[in-house]
Amino acid sequence: MKPSCSPFRLIILLFFAVLGQAGFGRQPNVLFIAIDDQNDWIGHLGGHPLAKTPHLDALAARGTTFTNAHCQAPLCNPSRASLLTGLRPSTTGVYGLAPSFREIPALADRVTLPQYFAANGYRTAGDGKIFHQGTRSGPPKAAVDFQQSGGHGGVGAKPPQRLVPSAPAISHPAMDWGVWPPDNDDSAKGDYAVASWTIDQIMTSPQDKSFFIAAGFFLPHVPSYATQKWFDLYPDDDSVLPVILEGDRDDTPRFSWYLHWRLPEPRLSQLRELKQWRNLVRSYLACTSFVDSQIGRVMSALEAAGHADDTIVVLWSDHGWHVGEKAITGKNSLWERSTRVPLIFAGPGVAAGQQCTQPAELLDIYPTLVELAGLPPRDDLQGKSLVPQLHDAAAPRERPAITTHNQGNHAIRSERWRYIHYADGSEELYDMENDPHEWHNLAGRADYVNVLAEHRRWLPAIDVPPAPGSAHRVLTYDPATDSAVWEETPIGRSTPIQR
Repeated sequence: MKPSCSPFRLIILLFFAVLGQAGFGRQPNVLFIAIDDQNDWIGHLGGHPLAKTPHLDALAARGTTFTNAHCQAPLCNPSRASLLTGLRPSTTGVYGLAPSFREIPALADRVTLPQYFAANGYRTAGDGKIFHQGTRSGPPKAAVDFQQSGGHGGVGAKPPQRLVPSAPAISHPAMDWGVWPPDNDDSAKGDYAVASWTIDQIMTSPQDKSFFIAAGFFLPHVPSYATQKWFDLYPDDDSVLPVILEGDRDDTPRFSWYLHWRLPEPRLSQLRELKQWRNLVRSYLACTSFVDSQIGRVMSALEAAGHADDTIVVLWSDHGWHVGEKAITGKNSLWERSTRVPLIFAGPGVAAGQQCTQPAELLDIYPTLVELAGLPPRDDLQGKSLVPQLHDAAAPRERPAITTHNQGNHAIRSERWRYIHYADGSEELYDMENDPHEWHNLAGRADYVNVLAEHRRWLPAIDVPPAPGSAHRVLTYDPATDSAVWEETPIGRSTPIQR
């Protein structure tokens, strides 16, 4: 691997790395916290006026939060694979839920983020959902990603039967939410176990060796179960519902529907028909507050262990989540609700109390941690270090955030604008300063041609087809019926659909 910095800087970095490993002064620890399906319904991000996340807000106050951070893919597996390998989905062809990227020949030996820290002297440990499969990036015989892995994760205790009324519109087993367990005992939940395991790793970590500890929380991913005390934080009335515009999608291209057609997540119309919209929203908020409490437990342990000042903390979510906006629930879209995520850094080398409004990507986490830890830089990462912004939130960023969902579908998010380009050439453009809900598509207006041109130039130059065996959707039109045909793998069949 060729260094991407001057020989002198590389010598300095290697010198300090050797000093740290020799015991003359350790490199900073890393606490790597992931939340699944967490959108911007976080107190300090302002995504929902009632969201209660005191521990996340306290972490943000300790460091720098990126209020305009976005995922590389609005789906768990491709998003996490991108962050942890340092490559875009449009580069790897990993667009869907399968397979493991280790099954793709070009990525079989790719050095992931935790592997790189282990190779540079760190003790690495992880529990919960880090990669889509948990703490491993591939099948059992694949390379080990963490030197020590816990076996926790998932929703934990489940009700004996579904809490949501059975209906064709909500039939998938994951499409469930509500109060569970009813006894207010959080200790039976998978995320509680993840926090407990992480606390144990922090408290027992050898003092002479730097650690990279990862904690992957499953909630608020569906099924969204929380105990009653977390529901009690939110009123059981329509004040919890997000603001929406009826007919919001009337000015969106037909192709936008096909990105998330026939998914298990119910439409807003279906939630209303079943009188489940408020229940789902409260469940999502309750689960968010529960996960916040578990992060609070972990941060308290970091303080108690004496590592609050020598540990870099990074917290992120793999993508956002619609809870009725744009008439849908779930992810799988290229709109703000699906791509915007919390991203917080705190600890050594990070200015406290900052909010950066410039676009950032999850892809930037890998090179940022490498630089903060003083490890040898890599020239094969497609993200860009955020260290300048961690020192000064006003430091300029040269590029926008780019999200991809299947080949040819990309969102370009600059500080002010969101531009979306679909595989059939249709487009959307939103002024996020004056239209933060994305209610007015400006792409067809002549007075925005320069804005469109500026954002089109950031569309990925590398835009590969789906990797062999990777789940994906390829859409074509049948002009005879004015309908679309989408081919889906691994199902391996084509199904005509109509809007």
